[in-house]
Amino acid sequence: MSREDREQARKMMTKGDLARTAAQVRADFDAQFASLPLGDDVTLAERTLGGVPALDVRVEGAEADAVILYLHGGGYVIGSARTGANLAAPLSRRTGVPAVSLDYRLAPEHPFPAAVDDALAAYRELVESGRTVVIAGDSAGGGLVIATLLGARRAGLPQPAGAVVFSPWVDVTLSGASMRTRGDYDPLFSQAHMAQFAHWLLGDRDPADELASPLFADLTGLPPLLVQVGSAEVLLDDALRLVARAAEQEVDVSLDIVAGAPHVFQYFASMLPEADEALERAAAFIKNRLRDA
Repeated sequence: MSREDREQARKMMTKGDLARTAAQVRADFDAQFASLPLGDDVTLAERTLGGVPALDVRVEGAEADAVILYLHGGGYVIGSARTGANLAAPLSRRTGVPAVSLDYRLAPEHPFPAAVDDALAAYRELVESGRTVVIAGDSAGGGLVIATLLGARRAGLPQPAGAVVFSPWVDVTLSGASMRTRGDYDPLFSQAHMAQFAHWLLGDRDPADELASPLFADLTGLPPLLVQVGSAEVLLDDALRLVARAAEQEVDVSLDIVAGAPHVFQYFASMLPEADEALERAAAFIKNRLRDA
């Protein structure tokens, strides 16, 4: 990533005012991301999945007999199935696999574990339909991916063929060193911002609960994982520790780190070559996992 590219991306990201309410943060995020063009080859169709609202992300030519379940980011407080489609669509286009983006319930109106319950219900319906599933998600959606895998294991459901997580938030206790050391480098978040989202998510619930902070769970038996992260993130250590813990517990795991890249830099596809390259690697991972399945 060139210095010019990095600065262009950083200028598009600003740390929000900590005095904003959850509703204000949500409205600002939607204004920025909920209407990004998806491409002329994409149509969206409303549906439900496990009783949860969702969007079928239909990309021309994506007709494989499998499905990508996409869980959007936003600190469990902001975002939607529509913002998730911004990354579900390019994954679908690159893999030829249809995608569905889930509109799981958001905190603080619906605190933990509402999002986990919704994601697990959606995953259950896909599994019971007989389709081969890959799960993907970004930021809090990445943490939700891992929590969904754990919930599926508890429920006796089969694991998906694989999982892809971009800049995953897997430790809402905020104990990673990068929470403190990367706050000035991260153009989007500081530890204080993440603490605000954690409060909205949890209230007085235990942040170390393994479905809220799946970093602390036993990951044995989870499917192959691909973790992608930028170095300019307070969540860098969430990704690094997740990969190390997965490896220690005999999970097949791959890690991509892009130097100087900001949080969920894959959003900058077509602007940053590194974003397109990361999505290509994610697509190759998905196709390989489906081939093996």
